[in-house]
Amino acid sequence: MRPTLQTAGVVSLLAGVTGAIQVDFTSDDSIKDAASTTAFGLLKYYTGNNTGDTPGNLPDPYFWWEAGAMFGTMIDYWFYTGDETYNDVTLQAMVHQAGEDNDYMPQNQTRSLGNDDQGFWAMSAMSAAENNFPNPPDGQPQWLALVQAVFNEYVSRWDADTCGGGLRWQIFTFNTGFNYKNSISNGCFFNIASRLARYTGNETYADWAEKIWDWMEDVKFIDQDFNIFDGAGVDDSCSGINKAQWTYNAGIFLQGSAMMYNLTENDTWKQRVEGLMARTAAYFFDDGIVVERPCETFNSCDFDQQSFKGYLMRWMASASQMAPFTFDTLMPLVKSSATAAAQQCSGSPAANEYKGQPGTACGFKWTEKANFDGLVGVGEQMSALSAIQYTLVKKQQAKAPVTADSGGTSVGDPNAGRPPDQYMPMMVEITTGEKVAAGFLTTAIAFSVAGASFFIMKE
Repeated sequence: MRPTLQTAGVVSLLAGVTGAIQVDFTSDDSIKDAASTTAFGLLKYYTGNNTGDTPGNLPDPYFWWEAGAMFGTMIDYWFYTGDETYNDVTLQAMVHQAGEDNDYMPQNQTRSLGNDDQGFWAMSAMSAAENNFPNPPDGQPQWLALVQAVFNEYVSRWDADTCGGGLRWQIFTFNTGFNYKNSISNGCFFNIASRLARYTGNETYADWAEKIWDWMEDVKFIDQDFNIFDGAGVDDSCSGINKAQWTYNAGIFLQGSAMMYNLTENDTWKQRVEGLMARTAAYFFDDGIVVERPCETFNSCDFDQQSFKGYLMRWMASASQMAPFTFDTLMPLVKSSATAAAQQCSGSPAANEYKGQPGTACGFKWTEKANFDGLVGVGEQMSALSAIQYTLVKKQQAKAPVTADSGGTSVGDPNAGRPPDQYMPMMVEITTGEKVAAGFLTTAIAFSVAGASFFIMKE
């Protein structure tokens, strides 16, 4: 994710409302119909399946990571609704963006690739494995192996030399944010490790999940009240903590902790799940409706941030399955948020802003309910879809994420991934001949500039 001061534009509030998404949350068929309508509007933003475009990419102003998050939402959409409409385009995108080395580090993303960006694609691949989403054809990268590749690369980037450990935000030194360690990058690592531990039964993944959690507490990114703060710079040993709290940080650790509880039934993990659940419910919800605290009330959420609350809906629903004692707290909040989100899906902006059915564009501020706020985009539509579709999760539901021992079919490769020296830019030693050539070139440029200046002054 990239730092940006740009805030999504507000489309005309005068646009006529010709309809709205209607949903009866007591009826699975009604929920599925509403999810279908919302998904249709979401995929209308996608251009990667157009001739000449790149599969898996969203158009500007959306960054690469959000496309990965979107396809994770669509994998769950198929899982919960049974609608296969978007499976082909989802599979195409997920495979194409795995990149040349099957690790979600495509070369065309190097300039802006962060650990969190890579992680969102990997988490979507993990959902594909857990949901038994159709596997790619033989000879193409497989879901489990892709996640293991990212995990192994995360391990190689664990930076014990600053702040006592943790992942940096950015992968490459030349990217803004390399000197920052944040909760979402380490949350991606934690989330992937916990889910791989549950899926494979391999203790190594569980050990890393424990290690990441311990580090997050040691560095005080997670405090004793289960607040999860944004991060801190390495130059002061992570002592100057940015205490902004985002929904997706709470959610990513909630789901991962629930996965660890499901795996171990350990009291320590149960207490962590309970703590995260209680703090999430108390901090992020107004009258049962989720709010993005750092920016929503100030009308300053950027394109990235306008998608965060949808991930919280996803991870709360998952946690309610992995740790069933959370269901009666988490799922009523998902349902009340979904009810408000559906009411916000009533906009009819101009065709260049939204290509879905008129009256079904989803706004951002769910607390406004039927008073459409005029903010539309991938984040808003995806978040509303998430809230709506996850109300299909039932208590004690048999249809839960699988493991390798309970019906999972994805093929893994525990040795997948690359060591850093295979993708980190290397400084090439300059030879004497190259220095001489550079000297001649510099002299030539100097004479050219001097000559141009002479003619300008002469005129």
